[in-house]
Amino acid sequence: MAEDAAKLASLSTTAAACARCRLAETRTKVVFGMGSAASPLVFVGEGPGAQEDATGLPFVGRSGQLLDTLIEQELGVTRSALYIANIVKCRPPGNRNPLPDEVEACTPYLEGQLEAIAPALVVALGAVAGRFLIGPDLQITSARGKFFETRFGTVMPTFHPSYGLRQGGSAVTAMRADMVTAKLYLMEHGRWK
Repeated sequence: MAEDAAKLASLSTTAAACARCRLAETRTKVVFGMGSAASPLVFVGEGPGAQEDATGLPFVGRSGQLLDTLIEQELGVTRSALYIANIVKCRPPGNRNPLPDEVEACTPYLEGQLEAIAPALVVALGAVAGRFLIGPDLQITSARGKFFETRFGTVMPTFHPSYGLRQGGSAVTAMRADMVTAKLYLMEHGRWK
């Protein structure tokens, strides 16, 4: 575990100085990721927003608050027991979706994170992350809560917390169900206590 944490720390240091794409020109802070290097579960979103750019931490705004609530209520742990990252490590201007060349520039960082952590399950938060991790034809509404074997390991997509905030009731209920599905998967594979 110490070796995995050291790999993440080294990768984070490299990412902090990254200038591989145009996002480096407008970022305040690199949002590398946070959590436990021993996590059996990694959440992946598409990219940081304004609050994340200001703090350097993933999912700290309203979407992060919802994610934290779901993690605590449905998984019974806090975010520090898991790992949370994004595809791109710098905020796209205006919170737009990351462009293909930006994703390509950041992919080695996410690959390194997943390699160091070796989670049993990756949860893709939203359609953008789901399409990147699973495939471009993914339809989030029909794919959420299902498992896909990918080059990143086993991936399960769910709605993005910002979608849950916008849609409310049924979307948040679906996200809760997906959290339980993820927990059951990890229990069945001996990676959850």
